[in-house]
Amino acid sequence: MRLARALLERQAGGVYLFLPGDAAACAQGGQKVPQGYYNIADMLGAVARRGGEIAVCGTCIAADKLIEGAKRGSMDQLAEWTAVADKVLVF
Repeated sequence: MRLARALLERQAGGVYLFLPGDAAACAQGGQKVPQGYYNIADMLGAVARRGGEIAVCGTCIAADKLIEGAKRGSMDQLAEWTAVADKVLVF
């Protein structure tokens, strides 16, 4: 998320994040994180506020629990984003 945010701050083009499987839980709102740990939902929110697009695997999480700026996604959407991308990073 820090790399995505830095790219958006440099206006390096579109940034698209797709969260499959267990990563879908990162976009769940209302997370309680112990002190000293990263709140991934907050970090995703920072990406969304800077214009990044966030999609979450549609079969992995309920849409009503997503943070603001994240949307239910699909494999078709991931395939489209991948096909038009100049660069693809996978973590």
